[in-house]
Amino acid sequence: MTATDRQPPPPEQDPEADPESVARAILLRQLTLGPRTRLQLERKLRDRNVPQGLAVALLDRFEEAGLVDDAEFARHWVLSRGPGKSLARSALRRELGEKGIRGETAEAALAELGQDAEEEAARRLLERRVRHVDPDDPAARDRELRRLVGVLARKGHSPGSAFRLAAEVLEAATGQSTEHVADFSDED
Repeated sequence: MTATDRQPPPPEQDPEADPESVARAILLRQLTLGPRTRLQLERKLRDRNVPQGLAVALLDRFEEAGLVDDAEFARHWVLSRGPGKSLARSALRRELGEKGIRGETAEAALAELGQDAEEEAARRLLERRVRHVDPDDPAARDRELRRLVGVLARKGHSPGSAFRLAAEVLEAATGQSTEHVADFSDED
């Protein structure tokens, strides 16, 4: 018999373990993987058939102990994903909502991502993605501009700001003005 054969089974596999120990083990394991929102942990407990009353009580205790903090999770999420992934506030708001963070908590976290930081991250992304185009080929410049606008649109940027930023980056890369292209309204 090896040492691993003598180890007790994890609490959720032990038929004699009490439900609270099982639920606590599930929560602790999830939190060792990284920060989680209350909704994410509720879903995990529900998937593991933990009674709802017990789940709520444990999650309340974990919040009181500071192990579950949706506001801190949201703040960290916005500050890492916004600039790191060049995501706009609208995309970040949607992601936070999927994780159960809405309303004032989400807006407070989003407020920490300034407009300047959001635009600077988008500009850096476009500078990495801009392709060389023939400055004497207006059709090629238009295609590249549309492609760059699409890059930002997929990151949640509004049409007006995506167009403005893409035009600025393309002008800097080609030395040619993009004024001839129809402008989007900047009413975001």
